[in-house]
Amino acid sequence: MTENIASILKTKGSTIWSVAPDTTVYDALALMAERSIGAVLVLSDSRLAGIVSERDYARKIVLQGKSSKDTPVHEIMTRSPVTVTPDHTVDECMVIMTQSRVRHLPVLIGDRVAGIVSIGDLVNAIISAQAHTINQLHTYISGTYPS
Repeated sequence: MTENIASILKTKGSTIWSVAPDTTVYDALALMAERSIGAVLVLSDSRLAGIVSERDYARKIVLQGKSSKDTPVHEIMTRSPVTVTPDHTVDECMVIMTQSRVRHLPVLIGDRVAGIVSIGDLVNAIISAQAHTINQLHTYISGTYPS
């Protein structure tokens, strides 16, 4: 698939949900629940400091017996997360996610956050591209393909 991340961000929008490093884990989780998202970026002075996900919460708060209301996200966030650029393709991002075992990729232009893509965004792009291809093949086979 040759679709790039820029086209996904154009379609889904580049709204970035983020918290500061000193935000409590509880408040970060409340934001995730409110927005129906699985991760938020951690920004410090408008720069990417990390990412915190529901997985981080489960593994670093629940399983370790910590309190989400007393723990700042900087204690559990993934520092220096794997990132991509708008020029990365969907296929490249799928490989990166699989190899890195992550479900969210911040998208950077230089050191500026341009957006974030999730595994769901990539799967939706793949399904859409496959549906388009199937439609073209069906049209071609039925003889209504424009010449």
